[in-house]
Parts: sequence; structure tokens; C-alpha cells
Amino acid sequence: MKILHTSDWHLGQRLLQLDRTEEFARALDWLLTTIREQAIDVLVVAGDIFDIGNPPNPARQLYYTFLRRVLLTQCRHVVITGGNHDSPAMLNAPQELLKGFNIHVIGAATRDIADELLVLKNEKDEPELVAAAVPFLRDRDLRTSRAGEDQTDRQARLQAGLTAHYDALAALAQPYADQGIPCLATGHLYAKGAVAAEKQDNIYVGNRENMEGEQFPGVFDYVALGHIHRAQTVGGQSHIRYSGSLVPLSFSETKDEKVVYCLEFAGKTLKNITSLAVPTFRRLKTIEGEVDEVQRKLQAFAARGERELTPWVEVIVHTDTYQPQLDQRLREFVQGMDLELVKIRVHRQYQSLVEKLEDVPDLEYLDVEEVFVQNCQSQGELPAAELEQLTLTFRELQDWMQQEES
Repeated sequence: MKILHTSDWHLGQRLLQLDRTEEFARALDWLLTTIREQAIDVLVVAGDIFDIGNPPNPARQLYYTFLRRVLLTQCRHVVITGGNHDSPAMLNAPQELLKGFNIHVIGAATRDIADELLVLKNEKDEPELVAAAVPFLRDRDLRTSRAGEDQTDRQARLQAGLTAHYDALAALAQPYADQGIPCLATGHLYAKGAVAAEKQDNIYVGNRENMEGEQFPGVFDYVALGHIHRAQTVGGQSHIRYSGSLVPLSFSETKDEKVVYCLEFAGKTLKNITSLAVPTFRRLKTIEGEVDEVQRKLQAFAARGERELTPWVEVIVHTDTYQPQLDQRLREFVQGMDLELVKIRVHRQYQSLVEKLEDVPDLEYLDVEEVFVQNCQSQGELPAAELEQLTLTFRELQDWMQQEES
């Protein structure tokens, strides 16, 4: 049996308000071709199918068109779990209909944890794989807040809740494992030792990891993780992995090789894990240096030949002096080149007080939580523990609002 592990599609994501539908369409086309060529039996998508809870129609169309096309391949089962960017209600809405096509969707933690244990059967109606389909677990799924608990207590209770959730599923999976049936688990969290991209933060509390590799029960022959956009193993354990995002989602990910993992089982034995590189359909490139150096690099980059889609370039100009009309000059310079200049930033080593006051962060680079944190910091210096408490409360409020909207 062959299983394909992918995650973090983020369909509908826009980069600096630029539409990326064509990139995602090509990536899903490649994924479908890979499923055919590798004769994949089970596809596992470990969270963050969409970039926002209410994705635009083109993103929804990509999702459902892909699922329809998968049905025309030899792939027998699809397992999809929700991530922190997904709306559980939106993912779960067609759940019963999709189940009839062996597409299993778990958008959020279920009332009965046994519903997260999927027993996938072959053509003879015999169990061939057990999947603990664990989605992103929100605070309310893991613990009940206690009055007076501090940051350390909250973190400890979150970690205990995560561990208990996997232990409970492991106990349900054990009888199948005893019969020699392979078992895997999914997760959408921050595991200890994982290296995140520049813009990624812990999705629970502060910068503390949610689980360690050793805390995943041994009954699971493979743990398919999502949330971290960089493909990697966890804690040196080859059977616990992040597949990373399907395409580079920001300029901080341009050096990462995007992959999916192909798992090959012989009975309960995981014989082989193959890393399959995802093609780069649109290059994201950061070029920095002084003005003359930036111009030389832009010319050299543009001269490298045709690409599938026009590259998007971010420029960071290093200068200690004021550069009049720099934006216009650089945009005129790249006219006719095989690239699109999407962002120009100026890095000054020395700034006057006035320049510092005018150095307002670009909202296009900030998410909602970062805006909240910066607003808190603008009211005066806060102790780190107090800021973490406020941030956690803000996240809980966001969860509650999302639940109300659902």
C-alpha cells in the first residue's frame, strides 16, 4: 500500500494582494499526476486546506475539482483534516456526501473521539489502514480554563490535553495494530525541534512547542504533520514528519524545497519513505543590496530564461542616505524584464528620530494577531508574561467568534 502525505495548501492565499489561483491550480495538477504515476492508494492532507475560514469561490472550486478528479484515479481513500486556518463548519458541510466517495473529512475535534479513528477498507471490505485523523485542536478541545492559572499552568494543561488526545486514539487503534494493520496519525501543531519559516509562530501559546516526538504513541507507524511549512522530520525520528506547504507562501520560504512524502507499506512494515520534489511554478525571489548592486542582480535574475509563470521579486535596498523616487526608478528599470517587482523596501542602518517614527509596519505583512500585539506594545512596555496572557486571551476570543460564525 502506498500513501501520499501533504499539507498546508492554503488555497485562496494572496501574496501582497496578488492572486495566486494559477499557481495553486498547477500545483494540484502536479499532485494529481503524482497520485497516478506513483499508484497512490491513500492521500492524506494534514490541515490548512484553505488560507482563510471563508475562502473565495476560485479556491473552493480548485478544492472540489481536485477531489472529483482524484475519484478517477486508483486512489481508494482521501483523508483530510482541518488546520488552524480552516473553518471547521465549511470543511465539514459536505462531510457525509464525501464519505460516500471514501473522502474522509475531519474539520475539527469530534464530540466522540472514536469518530476521529478511521478504519479504511480495501475492495474486500477488510481493514487495510487505520488513521487517527486528528485535526487542529483548539484550546476549548483540550482543556477548560481555570480561574487564576498562570501562563505556565496553561501551557502544561495544553500539552497534557494534546498527549491525552493521542493516547486515547492509540488505545482505540491498538486492537487493529495487534492484527498487523498499519496505523498512522495526523496532526496540525508545533512539535519540538521543528524549524519554522520566519513568519510562523506557535499556534497555541508563546513560542513553546506543543508536543515532543516521543509523546506520539508508538502504535502509530507514521505521523503525518502539518502547520510548519518547511518539510522535515521531528526529533530525528523518520516516521514523524512535516511535509511542508505545497508552494512557497511567502518570501521567507523561497529557499525551502517543497515536497510531498510517498510512504510504502508492506503489511504493517513501513518499507520506504520517498521525498518527491514539487516543481516551482512561480519563483519568489528576494534581492537586496545597495542600489547599483540590486540593479545588477535584477538584470542577472531576469536573464536566466523563461519561467512557467512570471517571477515575483521583493527588493530590499540598503542605504544610509535618502533615495528620492527610488520606487519609481526601480520600477522603470525593470520594465521589459521577465519579472514583476512586487515589493520595494528600504533598509537604513542609521535613522533619525523622525524616520523611526515614520517607519510604520506594512499591514500587508502582518496578520490579525500581530496587529493586536503591536497595538498592545504601543500602549507602553509590557512584561513578556503579561503580553503572552493577553495574546492567549485574544486567541481564545478569536476561536469563540469563529465558532459563533459557524
